Amino acid sequence: MQDIIQLEEIRKSYIMGKQQLQVLRGISLSIRKNEYVALMGPSGSGKSTLMNILGCLDTPTAGSYVLNGLDVSKMEDNALADVRNKEIGFVFQQFNLLPRLTALENVALPLIYAGLTRKIRTEKAMHVLDLVSLTDRSHHKPNELSGGQSQRVAIARALVNDPAIILADEPTGNLDTKTSHEIMDIFGKIHSGGNTVVLVTHEEDIANHAHRVIRLRDGVIESDKVRELVE
Repeated sequence: MQDIIQLEEIRKSYIMGKQQLQVLRGISLSIRKNEYVALMGPSGSGKSTLMNILGCLDTPTAGSYVLNGLDVSKMEDNALADVRNKEIGFVFQQFNLLPRLTALENVALPLIYAGLTRKIRTEKAMHVLDLVSLTDRSHHKPNELSGGQSQRVAIARALVNDPAIILADEPTGNLDTKTSHEIMDIFGKIHSGGNTVVLVTHEEDIANHAHRVIRLRDGVIESDKVRELVE
């Protein structure tokens, strides 16, 4: 299986006053197509910074990042925005749904930027809402949805552009235990359908849904282990 993510000696530092703060200190890793990976690490480990780089929300200070055959590490902001819209589906802890739009309209939003017609946008949005079992709530606004339903809308929005990877940042952080397991079951189905899933979490039971767990500490990879799957 081909690599969909290739990181080589990724470094990221920030200037804080007169000091330089090194957050990532040479991260090299590859993620293959259709892998299910959890990124873990304590506060200050660099996992959020790494997630921002993986999601093309930030660029590294040094090193290279090749995403689905594209070297994105030196791209300008406009080019990165285009890559984000086409290649990456984001799922965030806060859902990030627009309150004035219905579930259907929230899901279809990325397709407006892709220039698709209203008819095609609606068809594709309804298809992914069906994948997350939410077609019956398609015309409800976020304040009419539960937390779990809102996160399912967010997952559908992440899927609607057929992205190369699904990048989920603490996707169950605002949910109760039962709803968290329901959301993780959906991620399992997404992975089984052929998608690459990269999950950022600090919760061991959530990370256990992934097939590979990468742990960061002090800006470097502390461990990278493939879990043995029990049939």
